[in-house]
Amino acid sequence: MWELGFHGGYHFIKGDVAALPGFGGGVSLRKAIGHTFSIRGEYTGSFDYGLDYQMKPWNGFSAYNATRLENNGNIVPAYKTATHQLSLDFIASLSNILFYKAQPKVNWYVFGGYSIMMADVDVDALDASGNGYDYSGIDFNGKKKDIRDALKDLHDKEYEQNAPAQGNRVQIGRNDDNQLLRHAVDFGTGIAFKVSKRFNIGIEEKLTLPFDDYLDGYTAGQYDKAQDFFSYTSVRLNFNLGNPNKRVEPLWWVNPLDFAYNELNSPRRMKLPTPVLPDADGDGVTDQFDREPNTPAGAPVDSHGVAKDTDGDGVPDYKDKQLITPTYCQPVDADGVGKCPDPECCKNMVQQTPCAGLVFPSVAFKGSSTKVSADNEAILGSVAATLRSNPSCNILVTGHAGAKGKKGGVDLSSRRVDAVIDYLAEKQGIDRGRFIKQNTPGESSTVDLAPAN
Repeated sequence: MWELGFHGGYHFIKGDVAALPGFGGGVSLRKAIGHTFSIRGEYTGSFDYGLDYQMKPWNGFSAYNATRLENNGNIVPAYKTATHQLSLDFIASLSNILFYKAQPKVNWYVFGGYSIMMADVDVDALDASGNGYDYSGIDFNGKKKDIRDALKDLHDKEYEQNAPAQGNRVQIGRNDDNQLLRHAVDFGTGIAFKVSKRFNIGIEEKLTLPFDDYLDGYTAGQYDKAQDFFSYTSVRLNFNLGNPNKRVEPLWWVNPLDFAYNELNSPRRMKLPTPVLPDADGDGVTDQFDREPNTPAGAPVDSHGVAKDTDGDGVPDYKDKQLITPTYCQPVDADGVGKCPDPECCKNMVQQTPCAGLVFPSVAFKGSSTKVSADNEAILGSVAATLRSNPSCNILVTGHAGAKGKKGGVDLSSRRVDAVIDYLAEKQGIDRGRFIKQNTPGESSTVDLAPAN
């Protein structure tokens, strides 16, 4: 969008004559050429006034001839300057370079550019009767305010005389030969506050240097090297022009990364390719990370795509006919079934009972748990079925207190053994008299079951 602005405020000339309050106003049109830089064309019209509070040397200005005769060659300069100024400024916005913020609400900027101006400078050198002012009744040694008040009462504010002009500048234009055309540079700073997407309010300070020492109608002489300049402090009302459905706000109100943020959040213009992640064996682990790319369908795998082996016997679960083989029953055969050694209590038995050929799985517990899990219930269900089929067989329930047999390990092992027996007796109806309990060193997370007859 374009920005249309209206401005007005305090205007004065800083020169050889003390300034009185003046005012200015105008209109501007601004367009962004990026998120940081923009260009602005502006018109400013102004009226500036000045009245000194001390006597100054005459310096040969013909406009003050009558007044200087009344005051021993001295005058009190008083002027009115009417100005038309056209400016073309380049503006750098500083607020929207804070990329981590959302849309800026405040726009601080600096600017500089070129101005061409026409100035009509007139002086109040004669009273209402056409005579020079007589300042003999004014005490110029008093307070500045008292001197100013006395001078204001004395002057008629008609500004009837043309001010002198700088000789090396061209005069153009009017019947009274007093319209000055001047080139100038201008610069300044401002801050604007967003009220809505259509409207903002700003405050701006602008200095204009036309390289002329006569804009206040007076020069201090050939040794005065200072040039007059304009100061303009304005309040600005700015409106954004354009259809909001087709145009964004002026770019100095837009975070430069806002478009990218919106596209990443909800893509409207980006074309994102569909990700291709091949998984040849369909185990849920893509080929680029799959360490076993030919796992059979349906086989459970770990995060690397390798078939799980719960009991670590070297036979993957999908082939293992004894899912949890006790460590002391390993190694196992090709079906994952181990050959368990005789328990300590039965090594010295000469005659083996018919129950000796039975094989029971181990029950695994996690952490410090003593509760029979759903998976273990299924395992113990099969154990109960075997015991019902072999009513003459008793079973040895062995817990492991850890490698060092610490007291805490013994207690935990005993509770796990009791939990297994309680489940088989209470849930599966197996006679408690058929169980023999023992605790030995070993893997403390398992309870092993073995025939005891």
